[in-house]
Amino acid sequence: MLVGDITYLPVSGGGNMYLATVIDCYSRRLVGFSIACHMRVDLVIDALDQARRARGSLKGAIFHSDHGSVYTSKAFRSRCTMLGVTQSMGAVGTSADNALAESFNATLKREVLHNRKCFDSMLHARRDVFAWCVRYNQKRRHSWCDYLSPIEYENRTCGKLTLTA
Repeated sequence: MLVGDITYLPVSGGGNMYLATVIDCYSRRLVGFSIACHMRVDLVIDALDQARRARGSLKGAIFHSDHGSVYTSKAFRSRCTMLGVTQSMGAVGTSADNALAESFNATLKREVLHNRKCFDSMLHARRDVFAWCVRYNQKRRHSWCDYLSPIEYENRTCGKLTLTA
């Protein structure tokens, strides 16, 4: 089971960057992400493709998201079908149905922005978020994972995972 979402990353001067994520529910590992200055469908397709590269295959996986236009788009639905992924969506207008992804986004913003309102520049947003995502998978301990990092948890419980089901 995978979950995904998009969050905005506020940048000084009033602009935003956008982060699309794909998280494995078993290990809480961020298996795919993409950062861009737009919120077009290729943002979420890039994140899903990165998850496929990380796992080798997503055939049989379920991908849960909200009803955002990028997730309901023909292009994203087609990519899911091509990869053998079944889409699942929560109720319209309730973030609780995608709580894992929403919690990840809140933690990222809290830990990366450190009480600042925005990133200094798009470059800083990309750099800081990328570094945090790498650290999250490799070093950040998670209560769900018996206080191991997501990658350590996967390695201890399953060895190398190739499928997220």
